[in-house]
Parts: sequence; structure tokens; C-alpha cells
Amino acid sequence: MRKVEQSSWVGDQRDFIDAPHVFSQQHISIGRYGGNSAAGQTKNEDGCLVWSHPIQGWEFSIVVDAHHTAESANLIIQYIKENEEVLLQIFSNDNVQKMFTQLDAKIISLFQSESFIRRCERVNGEASCLLIARKESYVWWFSVGDCVLFVFHDDFAALQQFQVNQRQFFEWIGKENTFAQTVPSYSHGIRQLRKGWNTLFLTTDGIIECPSEPYNDPVLIQKELERKSLEEGVLTLFETIRKNNVRDNTTIITWKVYVEEEGMKPSQ
Repeated sequence: MRKVEQSSWVGDQRDFIDAPHVFSQQHISIGRYGGNSAAGQTKNEDGCLVWSHPIQGWEFSIVVDAHHTAESANLIIQYIKENEEVLLQIFSNDNVQKMFTQLDAKIISLFQSESFIRRCERVNGEASCLLIARKESYVWWFSVGDCVLFVFHDDFAALQQFQVNQRQFFEWIGKENTFAQTVPSYSHGIRQLRKGWNTLFLTTDGIIECPSEPYNDPVLIQKELERKSLEEGVLTLFETIRKNNVRDNTTIITWKVYVEEEGMKPSQ
């Protein structure tokens, strides 16, 4: 059986300051940009992880935006990798409903475990993170903090529906840890994709909080991705925020999914 394609990275390994970089893992484009040194940037505290299996037909991806140091990003990425075996078993489930139910329960269980909470206490800083899994015509998401998932499709765009999760500015995992609270705060859900081509786009907040706000409207991101290949589109996004002297790190994961069946429609 074909193996799972995997890649992961954290910004303290290579910071990509002044040097945006985009590559593809199968059909998934992954972009890292550390921001501009001229704007005062000296480090990259983002991280990401991408797993995909073309035969089983799924993708799993994470973007992480850490604060203070990259330690919390390293912890989250490493912790998910430590639990690779059980997660891959879940992704291999042919029953997509059971797969998402099991995945939801497992991720919550992992983050709420006492051993993980103790590890979080020992890191410097904390992180926002966004986990995404896609199988068949559904995308599952789990969000802590202010990273963003957009799904681009003409049906959604016609109704100005782009952003899947809402950004939350007082949630983190790490030294300050939502899962160490009496009741943890996070958001999660499942979205049905539409018939035809859907573009999934995960990003940390550098592109959103760039000076002059060149991409304050998600439709502008969609247009850049549709104009060229995804790799070229992501490079164009990076070049635009570079010219606007962005300081913050930006990490992007994006890919296209073709859905054959019709999605839900209202009664006539």
C-alpha cells in the first residue's frame, strides 16, 4: 500500500525571513514566509504539518502561530507526530461519519490529557493552532486561537461565504493553555463541500494583519489562487505582503478538491 506523504516544519529550524518559499507535496501547496527584516522581524515562530494519502483519499494539515518563542509550536507538532499511528488508523476508516466522530474525540482527548498539559507548563510562550482533515466531500476543523480556514467555491462566493472558523484572540495552547482551564475554550465543526472544485486555504495571521490590508477581503485571495497554479498564487500573495512591508510570519497550506456529488440545496 502506498505510504502516507508527510512533511512538517517549525520556524526555528529555518526562518524564511525576507525569503518566501513555496513547495508542493503531491497536490498540496505549502508556503512559509518569515516576514521582513526591514520591518523589524528577527524570528519565525510559525509551524505546520501536512499528511496526505492519495489512495485512501484524505488530507490532514495543521498551521501553528506561536508567541514569545517557537517552543509551543514545536510541542504541538511533535505531539501530533507522536500520535501518528492512532490518527492514521482513524483516517483509514472507510466510514467517513465514524472517521470524523473518532477524530474529534481523539483530538480533544489528546489535548486534555494530563501528560500533555504538564508538558505545556514547561514551554516558553503559547500558540494558536488550526487542524484540518478532509475526506470525501467533507472538511473537519479544530481551532484554538486566531488561525484561519477559508474554503473557496463559486457557490460560497455568491453568498459571500469564505471563512469557515471565527478567529479567537484569547485562546492558546502552551504556557497559557485553554486545556488547563476548568472548561477549555475551542471551536470545531464539519463543513460539506460543494460540487466541482473547492479550494481549501489555511493560514496564520500575517497575511490578514499585513499593513495596508491588501487581503482584507477573502475574495482577493481567491482571485490570486485562481489566476495561476496554487504555488504561483501563494508566491504572489507573499510578494504582495512583502511589498507592503509585513513583519509578521505567514504560513499557508492550500489545495484543491474535486467533489462529484451535489451538496445540500434548499427546497423549491
